[in-house]
Amino acid sequence: MKKLLIVESPGKIKTILKFLGSDFKVMSTVGHIKDLPEKTLGIKIADKTIDIEYVTLKDKDKVISDIVKAAKNSDEIYLAPDPDREGEIIAWHAEQEINKVASEEKIHRITFNEITKSAILDAIKHPSKIDMPKVYAQQARRVLDRWVGYEVSPILWKKLSKGLSAGRVQSVALKIVCVRELEIRAFKTEEYWSIQGSFQHQKQPFTAELTHIKNKTADLKNEADTKKIIDALKNKTYTIDSIVDKERIKNPVPPFITSSLQQASANKLGFSVKKTMTLAQNMYEGVTLEDTTTPTALITYMRTDSTRLSQTAIDGAREFILAEWGKNYLPAKPNVYGKKEGAQDAHEAIRPINMALKPEEIRQYVSPEIYKLYGLIWSRAVASQMKPAIYAQRQVVIKADEYTFKVTGSTLTFDGFLKAYQLEEEDDEKTVKLPSSLKEKDSVDLEKLTPKQHFTQPPSRFSEATLVKELEKQGIGRPSTYATILTTIQARNYVELQKKRFIPTDLGMKLTEMLNQNFAKIMDRKFTAHMEEDLDKIAQGEAKRDDVLFEFWNSFEKDLETFKGLTPGSGKKVVEETTLQCPSCKEKNLVVRLGKNGSFLGCPGFPKCTFTSKFSRADDGTITLIAAEETPLLDEKCEKCDKQLRKMKGRFGEFISCSGYPECKFIKQNVASFSCPQCEGNIAQRSWKGGKFWGCQNYPKCKFAIFSDIEQTACKKCEKLPYLLKKTDRSGQVTLTCPNEECKEVITS
Repeated sequence: MKKLLIVESPGKIKTILKFLGSDFKVMSTVGHIKDLPEKTLGIKIADKTIDIEYVTLKDKDKVISDIVKAAKNSDEIYLAPDPDREGEIIAWHAEQEINKVASEEKIHRITFNEITKSAILDAIKHPSKIDMPKVYAQQARRVLDRWVGYEVSPILWKKLSKGLSAGRVQSVALKIVCVRELEIRAFKTEEYWSIQGSFQHQKQPFTAELTHIKNKTADLKNEADTKKIIDALKNKTYTIDSIVDKERIKNPVPPFITSSLQQASANKLGFSVKKTMTLAQNMYEGVTLEDTTTPTALITYMRTDSTRLSQTAIDGAREFILAEWGKNYLPAKPNVYGKKEGAQDAHEAIRPINMALKPEEIRQYVSPEIYKLYGLIWSRAVASQMKPAIYAQRQVVIKADEYTFKVTGSTLTFDGFLKAYQLEEEDDEKTVKLPSSLKEKDSVDLEKLTPKQHFTQPPSRFSEATLVKELEKQGIGRPSTYATILTTIQARNYVELQKKRFIPTDLGMKLTEMLNQNFAKIMDRKFTAHMEEDLDKIAQGEAKRDDVLFEFWNSFEKDLETFKGLTPGSGKKVVEETTLQCPSCKEKNLVVRLGKNGSFLGCPGFPKCTFTSKFSRADDGTITLIAAEETPLLDEKCEKCDKQLRKMKGRFGEFISCSGYPECKFIKQNVASFSCPQCEGNIAQRSWKGGKFWGCQNYPKCKFAIFSDIEQTACKKCEKLPYLLKKTDRSGQVTLTCPNEECKEVITS
């Protein structure tokens, strides 16, 4: 009996094949095979229904043809794309094509959370059909995103800048970054002071902080106030007013879900969200260990919002803990973690497939990045099934008349789950040791009073980790979308990462302002979170796809029509006005304009006044002109007007042009010593967005081009062409290759 199993990613094929018999063939869809059309909306709205048009994706005709051909000759067909909404619609699209050659009874949908023999064989034994509510949920998300992107983006091109795109979720994520930036700009720093006392008791030193004066919180505004307090404290008698001892228990953290893995990976390993998910995908699909012929899957499915562990995983973790650290670290019953509000709980938490496989055992076979990330996942999963950590905590209150000092000491008495997993710094318990000799009513000696000046700090800008945490907290996006959201807002130049913190560009700020003014509903965080909940309800069969879509469209359509008719400045693009006077014409104030290479200052009197300048913006929003660099003149003269040439910087790098521009537009070209092999014209070096190339100056009549550096010498072996292709690697080693297909001589220097 011939059987066909179809997966989503080709990376899984080798890992799965080793578990199946010779009667199985495993093929991949290589991701999605169909989607909405590129150049048309692809969505038709009728009175009571919404119809979606799907087209075959570019280069997927052969993939579909090969799958259909294999399905035609198979007795059983198993659709096994990833166990999420995207995987479900891939399976649905594949089923539609296979239905053309195979009966419905032959086609089965299977899912598995881990790529192991037991999981796959169990899935095959318990096949099901396509989960249509999941398909409808994916369709609803795709339609919502298409409406926003396809309908809003072209208007933004006209009103703001070409190439812009709006996204239903990405725009809200961008708004979060922009709102934080506005908070930082509006923040007013305030001064405050603190006083730290250095004390001794039986020759053992410790420190405590002044917390109260006359039973009110110590509020020291300036240096003068602080000095008065210090003078009053110098000759006081200090007594221990109270000592409170208690035991503090820190419970183990749950195993990773997608968002917590992304955050911990960023904080502990410095990995970007995108890198974390790519590495996790590799470990899920399988990597080669000792046996290089067959990959081994290391972790379970990495897109999940559930902290649940299977009984097999719990048993494996408990067996390991008992063998490795003993019964003192093993709780009497397995630790169970509550379901997160809004979690779909469709899959397990992210965990190692084999709890007994230590990170050190795979280190020699995998990349350092995979080793580190596997170690993080492994240690967190094991720690989740261990006993709590225990701290002895002591709070000491010292009084001197109306003045109160406090200090809290904390000592780790039992490490518990910390034996396996160390918390991030911001979550960890700070250990402070106090003298064991301290007793209530004892006097202590004041050694020194240290005043410290402080300033209130503005809110921190978001890092990748903290932005994911904020998106999760507000219910915006889902585990499978966080990486895409963060990648998109960076790729679109709406934000920049500086010192691993997101700073919105002027383009991002202006885009957010415009969308906020005209699409208040879709830019509202609560509304976006509500839409996510509705999508979840569709997936669970609790809501109808078209009902949710119509509810969105009815309000969105009105905002869209209003936005289309908006004509600020009689059709001119929106600009940001400044208070800086144009230094050239001295008639108008400069405005911030958005260009292809970012934002710049320009005179609104253009074209009469052509002044432009780069600028910098301080944290408080203040704009400062950046003086233009003087362009040095070269000794060489222009061959057209005899003025001096100068070296300039453009979009594609440096070039040499006439200093008489714009009257003279001569640009010097680097011309090759040989003629065009096709038409005998000149060969010149040119620049484009992909780099530099050599091309015939008779273009477009002659289209000869060389997309490589060249060595202007003929091949000594064949002597057919007057140049060699030149490549230089990172170490500086040069390789020359003959471009003659019949020769291909390689010379390495």
